[in-house]
Amino acid sequence: MPTSTSITTSYAGEFAGQYISAALLSGSTIENGGITVKPNVKFKEVIKTLSTDALVKDATCDFTATSTLTLDEKILQPEYQQVNLQLCKSDFQNDWEAISMGYSAFDSLPTSFSDFLISHVAAKVAQKTEQNIWGGVTANAGEFDGLTTLALADGTVNDVAAATVTAGNVIDELGKIVDAIPSAIYGSEDLNIYVSQNIARAYVRALGGFGTSGLGANGTNAMGTQWWNNGSLSFDGVKIFVANGLGANTAMAAEKSNLFFGTGLLSDHNEVKVIDMADIDGSQNVRIVMRFTAGVQFGIGSDIVLYS
Repeated sequence: MPTSTSITTSYAGEFAGQYISAALLSGSTIENGGITVKPNVKFKEVIKTLSTDALVKDATCDFTATSTLTLDEKILQPEYQQVNLQLCKSDFQNDWEAISMGYSAFDSLPTSFSDFLISHVAAKVAQKTEQNIWGGVTANAGEFDGLTTLALADGTVNDVAAATVTAGNVIDELGKIVDAIPSAIYGSEDLNIYVSQNIARAYVRALGGFGTSGLGANGTNAMGTQWWNNGSLSFDGVKIFVANGLGANTAMAAEKSNLFFGTGLLSDHNEVKVIDMADIDGSQNVRIVMRFTAGVQFGIGSDIVLYS
């Protein structure tokens, strides 16, 4: 009688957070340090914002209040999300056996078949989370309001009308974004222009020359379109951050310290389950369940430029 393999596994609470972390925090915006992560938001967190008018006044002999202080707040409230997925073991068995026997180029080998399946699902969750961070709409299933959605609803955000960006106009369009950045944050160490992939590609191509954007025929360092090798990009002294979750022709200028991603990695509500259905219904199916929280928010809308 052949040996059957049962892979039912269950993790909950803080231990499940290790797997949730791999799923949520490996999206490019978070993994590359483009947003401030608040990892232990159990229900919601209040982000306080403080503003004052002119602090320095002419001296007198009396104590006279010299400024008006305005205290405001934004609420970061991660939403409950879940994954309910059914997979057939036979679709993954060969891949897992190859990894287990060392016939794979993977850097870190999963210790069990259940870990292999969890890592497969975690990669999909990371991709969806990256999209939600920027363009999510809470009314859609499996999404929370993303940063562009929140910015569009905030009247204090500096809006710049977008165009269809090409190598021929990307310099002008990025210039509009930089021109709209408030002087109070221009030059800030953690200021970024977060751009979509198509804007980044257009900018790289424009700097490679051979175009109508006014650059030399041979582009940057006279290397043509071979000048860029996945290094850092900047425009007018502001770092460019390629945010894979941004929709085409969309960008945002903001300080990393003004953008927040919240989740509850230590929450008791976290749950990761791998349920082998073989002993339940005799099938070769495996059910994977993940439950977690995620959400984003920004602090000061007037310090953000939205190109959309």
